Amino acid sequence: MHRLRPRAHRGVSDSAGRRQPGYRASALTRRGRSGQHLLGLRSPCEDPVMRVRLRFTKLGKIRFTSHRDVARLWEHAVRRAGIPVAHTEGFTRRPKLSFGLALPTGSESLAEYVDIEFAREVEVDRLPARLSEALPQGLDVEAAVEIPRGVESLQQVVQSCSWSILVESITPAVLGAAVEQVLTAAELVVTRERKGKRVCDDIRPQIIDLEVGEVADEGTGLLAELGTQPRSLRPTELLGVFTPMLRAARTRREGQWTIIDGARQDPLAPGATSKHAEVRAS
Repeated sequence: MHRLRPRAHRGVSDSAGRRQPGYRASALTRRGRSGQHLLGLRSPCEDPVMRVRLRFTKLGKIRFTSHRDVARLWEHAVRRAGIPVAHTEGFTRRPKLSFGLALPTGSESLAEYVDIEFAREVEVDRLPARLSEALPQGLDVEAAVEIPRGVESLQQVVQSCSWSILVESITPAVLGAAVEQVLTAAELVVTRERKGKRVCDDIRPQIIDLEVGEVADEGTGLLAELGTQPRSLRPTELLGVFTPMLRAARTRREGQWTIIDGARQDPLAPGATSKHAEVRAS
């Protein structure tokens, strides 16, 4: 004889999961899986009381982790660190983390950002050390600062990113000539896919600065500052407009920038608590 499933013990005459006449849900059964009430009720401690912006690195083997997986690693880290992060409502409650511009998978970065909302006051100067211990090797929190609740999101405030690109098998002279050709071009049209359709965009206005960097065994460095509005220009798109097309051995985001009073500044406000940690990446 096969064993009956637990709900079958109620009797074969009742439809599975059907409520009987006169049934009324109790307070406990009206709760979601996370313990939050579904009928507009919330725990008062979940209302965010402060917002903190953090800068972190992504170096070493962790660079092959996608943007979405990095977000999951952060969700696990805030739980392990035991910090009072505010959560969304509903059946599947998630910590309130808001990330900046997605980093292409395979690229390293010295300047990634995340905004975290907290349900209780925290000591901001202790956050870098606590979170770095809970994050995997290669992800290190370097600075944190409290920001006003009404400040614009990272996606909105970042105007440009600076990149260090190691171009394969090219000499500085050849790369320098190619850079000059790109900078003097009236327009540089690339084909992109947007909402399932192929569109043509002129990316020349988004190339803010471009110059030859240092020489390495694999090739020559290319330093670029690329615009992010209305759509980010990626290093692969930049290399695609060179003739012939260039290939990158390594790419690293060196910084993300916002414009304040006409000057380029880091998205962290003055007074950020810096952590000069030794890079653990291998």
